[in-house]
Amino acid sequence: MAHHKRTTVIVASAMVALTACAPAGYNGANSGAAEPVAVAAAEPTAAAEPEASAAPEEEPVADKAPPANVKITDELVGKKLPRMGRVVTDQDGWVLYRFDKDSDDPPQSNCVDKCAEVWPPSLTDGNPQLRGVSDDKVGTITRQDGTRQLTIGGWPVYRYIGDKKPGQWKGQGVGGTWFVVDPNGKKNLTCLPTGTPKAVAPPAAGSSDSSGGGSDYSY
Repeated sequence: MAHHKRTTVIVASAMVALTACAPAGYNGANSGAAEPVAVAAAEPTAAAEPEASAAPEEEPVADKAPPANVKITDELVGKKLPRMGRVVTDQDGWVLYRFDKDSDDPPQSNCVDKCAEVWPPSLTDGNPQLRGVSDDKVGTITRQDGTRQLTIGGWPVYRYIGDKKPGQWKGQGVGGTWFVVDPNGKKNLTCLPTGTPKAVAPPAAGSSDSSGGGSDYSY
């Protein structure tokens, strides 16, 4: 990961097609250029020579390591799943997604707070292993809290808490803005639900799981 730049639609027209496409347990109504991995410090801003009484210039804030209780994405795996086709998973087989309200130019995440509870960002300590994903497609961004999130093709990637086991993709098409990501960072539009599924609700305080019901949140 030493590189600096790691960085059609098929809609089911009948319920039979949707059933054949959807992963086990799917319910459409209720389912709901990047920075290099070695992130450089910002260059100091040019300024006039300070007077003797001027305060010393503040040093840039370094990237924060993910909290101890936050899961790190140690591996990105490009693979094919039945019916869905090309996807990217983490080391445990959880399917990863991208968000249309994010940006790839410049790479930026707009999923924070409650959104990030429902769509946990794929955080990194800077050295994920890659299988089936090209090194030059993978990079990182620094999130608002200072942690680093993986990007594929410039797009920040996430897991979905509505997926209850590895290999599910219940987040596909949620809110009309969340889609399974392929190894190039593009949206995998092979298998879309009918209608627009809603995201599951954020986990209750002190719980690691969601309530399971569809929510009215915009994410």
